[in-house]
Amino acid sequence: MKGWLYGLYALLIAIVSIFTGELVTFIMLSFILISLQNIHSTLKDILKVNKEKIG
Repeated sequence: MKGWLYGLYALLIAIVSIFTGELVTFIMLSFILISLQNIHSTLKDILKVNKEKIG
């Protein structure tokens, strides 16, 4: 996914959390999504480096 899709997804979760009153849940989900995005980009970088070494 692109960065703007993550922003849109976060905005949708924020709107739902405001209506339901679950702001703490929104904050925790935001931290989890940011962490997963960082892990995903790091793994993609590692894969790219490994492919360059092999190929």
